[in-house]
Amino acid sequence: MVRSNRNITGIDGMSVPGRLRCRRVRFLSFSGNRGANTMNRRDFLQSTVVAASGISLFGTISGARSISAPILDRDSSSPTPSTQENGTMNEIVPMKIVIAADPFAVALKDALVAYLKDKGHEVTDVGSTATKEVAYFDCCPVACKMLQEKKVDRAILFCGTGMGMSVIANRFPGVVAACVESVFAAKMCRAINDANALCLGAMIWGEWMTKEAVDVFLQTQFTEGLDPLADFLKEAAATVERIRP
Repeated sequence: MVRSNRNITGIDGMSVPGRLRCRRVRFLSFSGNRGANTMNRRDFLQSTVVAASGISLFGTISGARSISAPILDRDSSSPTPSTQENGTMNEIVPMKIVIAADPFAVALKDALVAYLKDKGHEVTDVGSTATKEVAYFDCCPVACKMLQEKKVDRAILFCGTGMGMSVIANRFPGVVAACVESVFAAKMCRAINDANALCLGAMIWGEWMTKEAVDVFLQTQFTEGLDPLADFLKEAAATVERIRP
C-alpha cells in the first residue's frame, strides 16, 4: 500500500490531511466489475453519499438500477421478516413494530401508527395517547425491552427532539438507536450501523417526511449499497456491541 499525503475535501467542505486517511480497501464499480484502482474508506463513503442520494431521489424515475447488497443471514430466533427485490425497490413483508411517544409527539405518532397499519404492519403502541401522558423515560424502556426479547423487529421512538429517546434506548444492550433529522440519515443508519430503533423529534419532523423516513428505515438492509465495506461494517457493529464501560 502506498500512503498518500494529498489532501482531500470532506463532505462538509473541510480539507482532510492525507496522513489521516483511512487504510485503503478494494472496491467494486457500480456496474459490478472490479475496479483497477483502490479507494480508502472515507473516499468511498463520500462517493456513496452522492450515489445513494441520486438513486433514492431519481432512481425510480430514470429507471436506474438500485445498488443493493445481498440480504445477510440473521439469527433464526429473530422475527426479522424476509425481503425480495422487485425492480428498483425492496418490498418488505409486514413487520412487528413497537412505537413509543411522549406527550410532545402524540399527533405525529398517531398519524404514523395509522399509516403503518394501512401498510399491513403489526404495531404496538406503548407511549402517550390523547388521554394518557407517558414521559419518554417511562415508555422508552418498555419498547427497548420488546426489542431485546425479539418480540418486535423495529422500534420507532418519538419525543420533542428524538434525543432523549436515543439516550435511553442506547443504554439497552442489543438496541442500536439512531436519532436522525433527515430521510437520508434514516436510510444510512440501517445500511451503516444496523440500527433497530429510529428516534424522531416532533419539533423537527412533519407527517409526510416522517412517513418517508420510516419507510426507508424499514426497507433498508444492513450494508445495502456498501458491498466493498460489508466485512468492515459487520466487524464494526460487532465490536461496538461488545463495548461496555
